[in-house]
Amino acid sequence: MRLLLLLPFIGLLAVPMFNTETPEFAGFPFFYWYMFAWVPLTSLLIWLVNRNEQPEE
Repeated sequence: MRLLLLLPFIGLLAVPMFNTETPEFAGFPFFYWYMFAWVPLTSLLIWLVNRNEQPEE
């Protein structure tokens, strides 16, 4: 499950993949809304990993 935390790391470091202006969403170029979309997605991934961790005894 901890490997899920690599997704935001990889997704945000692949700048040439999302360094474009189109498509636009609500007037924001793709670059900005792609990065903003990672904020709740990363929070969700952290929550999932944390929920599935075994408590230490």
